[in-house]
Amino acid sequence: MNNRLLCAALLVLPVFASHAAETKVSEHVLKNGMKVLVKEDHRSPIAVSQVWYKVGSSYEPGGITGISHMLEHMMFKGTDKHAVGEFSRIIAENGGEENAFTGDDYTAYFQTMEASRLAVSFELEADRMRNLHLLPDELKKELQVVTEERRMRTDDNPQAKMQEHFNAMAYTNSPYRNPVIGWPSDIENYKVEDLQAWYQRWYAPNNATLVVVGDVQPKAVFALAEKYFAPLKPSELKPLKPQVEVEQLGVRKMTVKLPAKLPYLVMGYKVPSLKTATQESEAYALEVLAGVLDGGSSARLESGLVRGKQIAVSVGAGYELHSRLSTLFTLEATPAEGKNVWDLENALKEEIAKLQLKLVDNEELQRIKAQVLAKAVYERDSGFYQAMQLGMLETVGLGWKKVDEYVDKVNQVTAEQVRDVALKYLVEDKLSVAYLEPLPITETKIEKGVR
Repeated sequence: MNNRLLCAALLVLPVFASHAAETKVSEHVLKNGMKVLVKEDHRSPIAVSQVWYKVGSSYEPGGITGISHMLEHMMFKGTDKHAVGEFSRIIAENGGEENAFTGDDYTAYFQTMEASRLAVSFELEADRMRNLHLLPDELKKELQVVTEERRMRTDDNPQAKMQEHFNAMAYTNSPYRNPVIGWPSDIENYKVEDLQAWYQRWYAPNNATLVVVGDVQPKAVFALAEKYFAPLKPSELKPLKPQVEVEQLGVRKMTVKLPAKLPYLVMGYKVPSLKTATQESEAYALEVLAGVLDGGSSARLESGLVRGKQIAVSVGAGYELHSRLSTLFTLEATPAEGKNVWDLENALKEEIAKLQLKLVDNEELQRIKAQVLAKAVYERDSGFYQAMQLGMLETVGLGWKKVDEYVDKVNQVTAEQVRDVALKYLVEDKLSVAYLEPLPITETKIEKGVR
C-alpha cells in the first residue's frame, strides 16, 4: 500500500520474514570499516552481490528531499575510469543483471551474475563508491527522468498521491513525512553541488555493507573484497541527530480531492518498530496482529469486510517491523458500491475493538504463525531475497543476526500480547485518517494517465 521504496527501473518491496533454520553467514570487516557478509547457496552457479549504504530519504533535511534517490540515478553516470553507460554495458556483457533501489533508510545497488564473474561486480562498485563523476549535463537528463517517474508513480496515481499527503499529516517531525522520491519543488532545484556534498558525506566504505549470496566460498569473496574495496579511504561520519516523532495529542483527519474512479480510505496508528520498541515482544506482537487482520484470504478483514459484510472491494493492514525509526500500523480499504469511506472506517474500528476486547483463539493464532513459517521456507528459493534481508537488517541498525530470530520470536507471541498492543497503540489519540474524495476524471486526464 505505502510505496516507500524507489529504484531506477525496479520496485523492490520491503521484506520482513526470515528463515526457520539458522542462517549460516560469514562476516569479515575490512580495515576501512566496510562490512562484508557472505552466505553460501550452491543450488545454482550464480551470485547476488549487493552494496548497501546507510543513507535514504529519512536522512535528508528540508530543501533537498529525494536527493538520495536522485544520487542513485546518477551512480550510473560514469567515473574517472568508466564512461557514462559503461557500468551497465559491462555487466550485460558478462551476462549479468543490475539495478538499484532507495528507501527511507537505505540505498542499495545490486548485480546478479554467474558466480565466477563476481570480480567484475566488485571492481565496478568499488570504482563508483569513491570516483563518481557528477556532471551538470547528466544531471539535467536525469532530472527529467525522475520528474517523469514521479508523475507516473505519484502525481497520476490518486491513491499514491493521497498516501503522500497522508504521511505528511500523520508525522509531525519524523523524516518519514517526506516522500522517498522527494517533493516536486526540491527535485526541480537540485544542483550538482548538492549531489556532490551528499555523495562525499555518505558514500564511503565505512558507511556501506557488501552482501554476497550464491555459489561462492567466503574466503574467496573476502579476498576479492580486500583487493577491490580495502584500498578505499574511509570518511569521518558524524552521527545523525536524534529524530524522535513528537507525541500525537489527538486524532488527525484530512480529505484529499483528486480525479479518481473510486473513494479510498487510509488509517494509521503511531507504533514503534523493532528498532525503537522498548520491549521487542511488542513489535513482534504488532507483526502478528497485522497477520490476524490481513494474513491471507481467511484473515479477518478479507473474510469479514469483503466476503462477509460486503462493504469493501479491497482491504488490507500493514506494519513496518524493520523501520529505522518509529512507524505506523496502517489500514486501507476501498468501499464497495453503495458504501462509503465512513462505513469502512467504522467497520475497521469495530475489528480493532474485537481484538482489544476478546483474545484471538489458539486455532487462529497458530494458523497465522504457520503462514509465517510457510513464507520463510518459500523465501529460501531466492538468493536476492536472502541478501536483501541481511543487508536491510544490517543497514537499519538491527544487525543481520536478527534474521534468525524472526520465526522464534513470532512463535512466542501470545494472544494476550496481541490484545495488549491493540489496547496500547490502536487508540484514537494515535490515529490519523485520510479520505480520498473522487473528482470527475476528464478525458485529458485519462489519456495522460495511460500514455
